[in-house]
Amino acid sequence: MGRSSEEEHEVVIVGGGICGLATSLALHRKGIRSVVLERSETLRASGAGIAILANGWRALEQLGVASHLRQTALPIERSQDVGFGKVIPWVTGEARCLKRSDLIRTLADALPPGTIHLGCQIVSVKLDPSNSYPILQLLDGSSIVAKILIGCDGANSVVANFLELKPTKEFGLCSARGLTNYPNGHAFAHEVVRMRRNDILMGRAPIDDKSVYWFTALQLTREDHAKVSHCPELIRELILHSFDGFPAELVQLIEDSELESLSLTQLRYRAPWDLVLGKFRKGTVTVAGDAMHVMGPFLGQGGSAGLEDAIVLARCLSQKFARTVDNPFTNESKTMTRMMMHGVGEAMDQYLKERRMRVVLLSTQTYLIGSIVKPSSLLVKFACIIVMIVLFSNPTNHTRYDCGLL
Repeated sequence: MGRSSEEEHEVVIVGGGICGLATSLALHRKGIRSVVLERSETLRASGAGIAILANGWRALEQLGVASHLRQTALPIERSQDVGFGKVIPWVTGEARCLKRSDLIRTLADALPPGTIHLGCQIVSVKLDPSNSYPILQLLDGSSIVAKILIGCDGANSVVANFLELKPTKEFGLCSARGLTNYPNGHAFAHEVVRMRRNDILMGRAPIDDKSVYWFTALQLTREDHAKVSHCPELIRELILHSFDGFPAELVQLIEDSELESLSLTQLRYRAPWDLVLGKFRKGTVTVAGDAMHVMGPFLGQGGSAGLEDAIVLARCLSQKFARTVDNPFTNESKTMTRMMMHGVGEAMDQYLKERRMRVVLLSTQTYLIGSIVKPSSLLVKFACIIVMIVLFSNPTNHTRYDCGLL
């Protein structure tokens, strides 16, 4: 897209993924304009499918898109984790597995035209010394001035780097995901099943009557990941080679998967202790979604937690604006600028206060499960199991969380 050398926008959201689009939509519902900068030339939906649990559906209700999305996916009636010699349910309440493309498209279609700017890759952020507004430097040499900047740009977030957050860490596992289509329908029950064999976690869940989402976590060197991650045929070959001992129906599920749906990523996480201590705001800049709290997929809460962030952040910003000035974005006097900056800072602090312990607990539970799943000593696994029992006696309690009204 063509642009002048420097643009100005009231609210800029970096990242056109689930959290970025949801945050823009939540702000739109509250009457606050924003633009979403996405580095790709098209909206991306890598990862094939995504589980949305009960807390995520509460957030989607507030965004006004839940009813439409329910028509695209079957309800998950039960779940089981077959990995330690017994069946462990891990989902309660409403749960559905969505195609990521359906979720992304639905959120994008609900936004006003012109909100999403494609092909905008941010390379750095700095503060304007005259007014402390963030200035975004783009790869094409242009720049954008924002009064409010929200980083929803994932685990490798440029905005998180600006906030000087500690780097994310590798889990030591890779995640492969894909979709399998059955033109004549499949016979899988309306359930999520996860199975563990030889330090490999594999699961599957139906999306609708003809589509099944599958996912796996396995150990892979960085070199091997680099060799195969950009080639769907090699990804499928790698997974099949690793699946010795898994039931034939799961192996067949992968053999029949759609090549264009396959992805392979290194699992990363922001350590729970870094979430406790991290300073997630600088001036009128903050982060949400994976940029703030990327975690392993073991709870299925990454997407839902990002949706919660969107609701809470938009609510906090709109409440603070309502208590300060009628329209904080139109008056450019120095006094009004200071009032706006102070009000936005207070709103972001309230957002972080509401979200911090929620994401700390989610990340801790996910970290413990990941430490049990990945190859490690029996002593480490035993210690993680004990901590899980002490801290999370009800392992599905995380789905009961309600982020509140928009």
